[in-house]
Amino acid sequence: MTKQLKRVAASGAALLLFTAYPAAVFSETAAGSAQRSSLPPVWLVVPFVVLLLMIATGPLLYCRFWEHHHRKVSIALGAMVSLWYGFGMAHGLSILQHTLEEYLSFIALLSSLFIVAGGILIRIGWRGSPPVNGLLLITGALLANLIGTTGASMLLIRPYLRINEGRLRPFHIVFFIFIVSNIGGGLTPIGDPPLFLGFLRGVPFFWVLGHLWLPWLLTIIVLCLIFMVFDARVGISETAIRCKGSIQLKGEKNFLYLGLLILSVFLDPAVIDGFPSLQRLFHLPFGIRELVMASIAVAAYKTADKEALEGNGFNFEPIREVAFLFIGIFATMIPALQLISAYARDHAGQFSVSRFYWFTGVLSGVLDNAPTYLNFLAGAAGKFGLDAGNPIEVRQFAQGVSSPSAGDASSQLYLLAISAASVFFGAMTYIGNAPNFMVRNIAAQANADVPDFLGYVFRYSIPILLPIFAVIWFVLFNI
Repeated sequence: MTKQLKRVAASGAALLLFTAYPAAVFSETAAGSAQRSSLPPVWLVVPFVVLLLMIATGPLLYCRFWEHHHRKVSIALGAMVSLWYGFGMAHGLSILQHTLEEYLSFIALLSSLFIVAGGILIRIGWRGSPPVNGLLLITGALLANLIGTTGASMLLIRPYLRINEGRLRPFHIVFFIFIVSNIGGGLTPIGDPPLFLGFLRGVPFFWVLGHLWLPWLLTIIVLCLIFMVFDARVGISETAIRCKGSIQLKGEKNFLYLGLLILSVFLDPAVIDGFPSLQRLFHLPFGIRELVMASIAVAAYKTADKEALEGNGFNFEPIREVAFLFIGIFATMIPALQLISAYARDHAGQFSVSRFYWFTGVLSGVLDNAPTYLNFLAGAAGKFGLDAGNPIEVRQFAQGVSSPSAGDASSQLYLLAISAASVFFGAMTYIGNAPNFMVRNIAAQANADVPDFLGYVFRYSIPILLPIFAVIWFVLFNI
C-alpha cells in the first residue's frame, strides 16, 4: 500500500476511533449513572445544525479559516455528540457502534469506487455541446443503475470536465450532480443506498424499476432539456484537447475491479443466507464486504495504469476531505435521526402519502437519505400493521395491502413515495448524497467554477428541482 493510501486509511481509522472511544471507555460508568432518557434532548441536534451551517457559509464568509480548520471543526462537533452518548445515553455504545459500522460501509464503498474509477481514463473525441453533454448525462443516469450513482459519477465526471474545457459554467457541475449523482440511480437497489437497504429488508429487486420508471424517465428528460437550453447559451470552446469522433480508454482492466466492487455489495447475510458476519462473530465495526472492497481498492491502485492516473490528475485529496467531513456529519446527525425515527413511529397513523413524500424528501436533502428511508419505511409499514424488520411482511407491503387508516391509498403508493423522495431529494444539497460532495471537490480541483453551498441550493436546486418534485407530488402522491 502506498504512503498516500495508508494516509487516507489512517486518517479514517483515527477519526472513527476518536469518535467511538468515549463510549467504549466510559460505557460501564455511564450505565451506573442516574436514570437516562432513551431519546436524546432536542438541543443535541445543535452540533449538526452548526456543522451544516458552517459547511454552507464557511467557503463564502470565512474561507481561510474553513480551509485550514474544517477537519478540526468536524471532529470536534462529532466528538461532542459522541461524548454525550458515551456518558449520558442508555445504550450509547451500541448506537455509536452501529453508526461506526454505517460509516465504515459508506467510506469503504465510496473510497474504493473513487480509487478504481480514478484508474480509468476516458477521452471523448467530441467538443462539449448541448447534444453531446445531454447524451453523456443520460448515459450516466442509465449507468448509475448498474454501478451506482457513486460509480457513474466517478467514472464520468473527469471526461465530462475535459470535453467542456474552456466553456464550463457552474450549471454544468450542478446538472451532473442532479442527473448522474442522484436521480439517475432511482431504478435499482444498486443505484442508490436507500433502495439497497429496502432490498435488504425485503423489497423485491425489480420493484422500483417496475413502479418508478415513468416518473424517473420524465424527470431525467425534463432536466436534460433544461440543461441543454442553458448549455446552448454558452457556445463552443476551441481550447479543449480531443481526438475527433472517437472514444479512447486507458486502464481498461479497472472495469474488472469495478465489476468485482459491485458484486461485493451483495456480500451480506441479508442477501446470502449463511454468509458469515464478522460484526456478529467478533463484534467488529466492519465485515467481509468492507475487507473485500479495501483489498480491491489496494489492488486497483497498485496495478493502475500510470498514464490513466496522470491523465485524470488523480490524488487522494477529494476522498480525504469527504472522509473528514462525513465522520462529523455521521456523528452529529445521530440525535436528529433518533428524534425523527421516534416522531415517524408515533405519528405514522396521521401521515398521508403527501406527508411521507415531503418529510422523507426534505430530510433526505440534509440528512443521510439511507436511514431516513428506513425510518419512514418503518413508519409506513406500521401504518398497515406490518413490521419493517420482517422481510416477509416488507415483501407483502411492497406487493400492496390496504388499511382503513390509509384511506384509499395502497401500501405500494406509500413505498413509492418514500423511495422516490429519498433518492430524488438527495440532489437538493451537496451533502444530500455521497457523490455530490465528491463531484464538487473533483470539479474544484480542475479549476471549474463551482457554486458554493448556498448558491447551489438557492440558485439551482430550489428553483429547478422543487417545481419538478412538486409536479411529481401533485400527479402521484397528492392524497
